[in-house]
Amino acid sequence: MTIEQVGLLLLAAAVVAMVARRLHVPYSVGLVLAGILLAALSMTPEFRLTKSLIFTAFLPPLVFEAALYIKWSELRRDLPVIVTLATVGVALSAAVTAVGMVWLAGWEWPGAVLFGVLIAATDPVSVIATFREAGVKGRLSLLVESESLFNDSTAAVAFTVALVLATGGQVTAAGVVWDVVRMVLGGIACGALIAGGALALAGRTDDHLVITTFTTVAAYGSFLLAEHYHLSGVLASLTAGLMVGNIGLAGSITDSTHDALESFWEYAAFVANSLIFILIGFRVAHGDFGSVVQATIVAIGLIIVGRALAIYGCCAVFRRSNLRVETDQQHILVWGGLRGALALALALGLPSDLPHASEIVTVSLGVVVFSILVQGLTITPFLRRLGAIPA
Repeated sequence: MTIEQVGLLLLAAAVVAMVARRLHVPYSVGLVLAGILLAALSMTPEFRLTKSLIFTAFLPPLVFEAALYIKWSELRRDLPVIVTLATVGVALSAAVTAVGMVWLAGWEWPGAVLFGVLIAATDPVSVIATFREAGVKGRLSLLVESESLFNDSTAAVAFTVALVLATGGQVTAAGVVWDVVRMVLGGIACGALIAGGALALAGRTDDHLVITTFTTVAAYGSFLLAEHYHLSGVLASLTAGLMVGNIGLAGSITDSTHDALESFWEYAAFVANSLIFILIGFRVAHGDFGSVVQATIVAIGLIIVGRALAIYGCCAVFRRSNLRVETDQQHILVWGGLRGALALALALGLPSDLPHASEIVTVSLGVVVFSILVQGLTITPFLRRLGAIPA
């Protein structure tokens, strides 16, 4: 990767942002199409979309920035709904997809389970970018963004267990429970530790550049520390973002630095989003979908069905309580459950010697393309029709 290549991609992203706004199409869709076009013009950069690139460069700032603006008082109220969707919902969606891929696509169980798990969680990169651009606010915005952040951790833990089984390892019920507890609590602890240190240092200065640097360290440091110890990096950055946003902006971080921080993290998210979606476009342009068309179509259908069962089933639990999710909001959660970079990252991290690994990667890419292009293009009209945003 060279600075010239990064500069070219950012220039393309800026132009796409202008054109997408004029044409009233989602920015993410324009970026993917731009990546496909650049690849067709043989302008593909030397670096590729890999699990390491997504996890170490892109996810930390995106998760942190999203969590930065979530109010703990609002999150706490809807936490039972969000946790249910992010755990039971992900498990149900993964099960539907895995069983369907065995029965309808003829896959073997290990590959089907791995695919079901990695594709079950909605992607915070795609979901948050699309819904923010559409102007979704209020409780619906909280549910959409928070679920996409929390369910990543569930998918990552389940994926780790499924990968051990697929590669011939031994797992026990007690071992699975311990891994879940360790990864979740450990990730939260890493986020709290790093964010707490950053806030303590930030409280000793009024220099907005220094404070911004501390928040950057909190975003990346929490994620990388957790991943180093095989804990949940997403939960670590999520915890750090929540702490900085709810404690820092109201306490040790003064009002004079608030605007500077918002501008910095808005731009950081813009850069990360731009590079991810353009690189997805490059990956699509070089993908060989001919041999997996049927499996991809089956997978798309199963994922939509699994998502619907997960949302409607989980929300039914709260229908007689003050946490009831309105029917229209449930419809939006179903169709707005976009897949993106996270699913690709997990798929790209599969061992190359794992049976059908390349097939899983290609089908995952096909699902992501459908999610970004089809669901991404239709979600804003869908939101208008249901009255979630002004017509």
